Amino acid sequence: MKRTVTTVVVLLVAGGLVAACSSSKKDTGTQGRTPPKVAMATSVGAGEGQLNIIAWAGYAENGENNPKLNWVGPFEQQTGCKTNVKIGNTSDEMVQLMKTGQYDGVSASGDATLRLIYGGDVAPVNTVLVPNYKTISSFLKQGSWNSVNGQMYGIPHGWGANLLMWNPTKVTPAPDSWSAVFDKAGPYKGKVTAYDSPIYIADAALYLMKTQPDLGITDPYSLTAKQLDAATDLLKKQNTDVSEYWSDYTKEVQAFESGTSVVGTSWQLIANTINGEGKAKVETVVPKEGATGWSDTWMISSKAKHPNCMYKWMNYIVSPTVNAEVAESWGEAPAQTLACQHTTDKTFCDVYHALDSHYAAELHYWTTPQAQCVDGKGDNCTDYAQWVDKWQQIKG
Repeated sequence: MKRTVTTVVVLLVAGGLVAACSSSKKDTGTQGRTPPKVAMATSVGAGEGQLNIIAWAGYAENGENNPKLNWVGPFEQQTGCKTNVKIGNTSDEMVQLMKTGQYDGVSASGDATLRLIYGGDVAPVNTVLVPNYKTISSFLKQGSWNSVNGQMYGIPHGWGANLLMWNPTKVTPAPDSWSAVFDKAGPYKGKVTAYDSPIYIADAALYLMKTQPDLGITDPYSLTAKQLDAATDLLKKQNTDVSEYWSDYTKEVQAFESGTSVVGTSWQLIANTINGEGKAKVETVVPKEGATGWSDTWMISSKAKHPNCMYKWMNYIVSPTVNAEVAESWGEAPAQTLACQHTTDKTFCDVYHALDSHYAAELHYWTTPQAQCVDGKGDNCTDYAQWVDKWQQIKG
């Protein structure tokens, strides 16, 4: 469902940025609800000399952990923006930190982005002021997780799929369905692993969307109370088979290497790490039902004290060479299409399907559940707070 929407933002001058204007673009499925009015930049001036950001570990390295991984240093030299990085451990923590107003921006995942947008904690982004945005993969633009009514609220950074992973010596035949961790997980009882977050409910919802069409699920992030209950019941049943819920990917690496887990949801980074270390062997697939995935987005605070430096950072971190380095070191597909020309491993972008729009179309990217259904079907959906309550029930 699409319609033309015109959004007018009040003019404002703050920190050298003159706030913005109007836009008329396609609807992204969040029609019927308008975020708080927050000014959007119309120009970028000189840097303010400082930048305070929240980032996932590995996204804004300064050379302290590994001298070969240093993107902050060159950025500081180029812009004069001394950069202070706060590592965010979870999306919930990032949302709370952004509410303090102490940070200029954040690398937010899709289970946080709409909370930040509708909470008025981030500002719309004028993509014209970010030249490297032009060559970002088109399938990462105007997503339900990073835009509202055609207005982008950030710059895509990197993305990936939540894959089904298994140990082929323990799990046979090779699974091609999420039933391996749901309805047919019995043979692997006590050795199934799952992602530790309320957003994992969407994985169950996606499976039910494909296997129980009578439930009427059309989007795994747009669930009515009845549909949420069905996903919850499936995950409660799965809970008896789960050996470990993980959020720190190194925990899943250890679980598969030790044999305490043999099948579950995973990332390509995890599979590559396990196979690279040689202590175990795993295989991965996007099952026939499709998969959830993530697309991380750099967002600017609505209270940014150093907005010019933040705009400079957003353009820098998705520049071809830097985006390639970050993606390759962390283990995800770069958002920047030109990054594939700069990876050390020339097969990297093929392994991560970086430019494969058909592969990307199989994924349902993390999107914060809203009472106003994010797929535009109505206002009777369950919101993230309700998902949090259900997740607590699931884990007991």
